[in-house]
Amino acid sequence: MPNWPLVVRRAEPTALHFATIIGLIDEAAAWLGTKGTDQWAHPWPNKAGRDGRVRLSLAEGKTWICWDRDTPAATLTVDLDDDPHWVSAHSRPSRPAIYIHRFVVGRGYGGMRLGGCLLSWAGRTGRLAHGAHSVRVSAWTTNRALHRYYERQGFEPRGYHADDGYPSGARYEKLTSVIPFTWPPLFSAPSRLVSATSRLAVAPSRPVSARSRLAES
Repeated sequence: MPNWPLVVRRAEPTALHFATIIGLIDEAAAWLGTKGTDQWAHPWPNKAGRDGRVRLSLAEGKTWICWDRDTPAATLTVDLDDDPHWVSAHSRPSRPAIYIHRFVVGRGYGGMRLGGCLLSWAGRTGRLAHGAHSVRVSAWTTNRALHRYYERQGFEPRGYHADDGYPSGARYEKLTSVIPFTWPPLFSAPSRLVSATSRLAVAPSRPVSARSRLAES
């Protein structure tokens, strides 16, 4: 059983944390392969490109790991910079938003609603600390089960990326104003996504509620 509450910490640009994130991705890819989807069957566009994105997000202080003591339970990358795949006639980033990338919950923590709580933390923190109007995610285009998952979390579909060669082409968005504060805590987490003094400085933590946990797929 997990040792609740867990702890969310900013991942560091080290070989250990890089390997931790790749391990979670590889575990998820193996599981997805049993679910009738080609998501993450191969790194996109190749291993070097995937690994480069992971390393860059680590260096920029945008990646987080949720820890169960010494065990990585989940990871997500939260970006305050506009995602170029959202700039189109259909949906322009006219208001501040946060963008979620490489969102993975470890298989040992599946069905515990950890993923929904992490999405709520990212969105709520983005709004309170950084003025984000919404939280946006690009889902694997052909993974319909994943689309339904985000819809259960309260995300609205926002069409598809114009670049049909991009595999995560299904866009989903949720207003941060509809994410409530709840109690008791599921994990402790920083109250800022970007430190006021350094992108890699860890901000003070606050609890995030188990009641905000939403349905997992």
